[in-house]
Amino acid sequence: MRSKLPAAYEPTDDIPESDVGAPPDESGAVDFYTRPGCGFSARLFRGLDHRGIPMRLHDIWSDPEAAATVRAAARGNETVPTIGFGGEFLVNPGVDEVLDLLNRCAPHLVPPEPPRDRGFTNRFRRSGS
Repeated sequence: MRSKLPAAYEPTDDIPESDVGAPPDESGAVDFYTRPGCGFSARLFRGLDHRGIPMRLHDIWSDPEAAATVRAAARGNETVPTIGFGGEFLVNPGVDEVLDLLNRCAPHLVPPEPPRDRGFTNRFRRSGS
């Protein structure tokens, strides 16, 4: 089954080229390079969106500059998803890798992780243990 990016996915064609890979204090969002129909991108997008990470989406099939950026980051390949932030690039990362990058470069962009609901297991704990 082919995954699609959520309906919120809108490629951004109006981002000035000077903002691509801009330092964290200037951009305030990660650059998310993708292409339509990429299941790996859809999965990463959902994970980052769930965590509240700000993203600017770039469609490498409709934006030649974005495609060139990805090729430069991915040793000549157009591998997506590719994440750019503060001059660093991650090729086909997981959510944890992106969060590690942001925690190093711009911790203010990483919202605190919500507490885990342990309701079911807590109901069966014995008192005093």
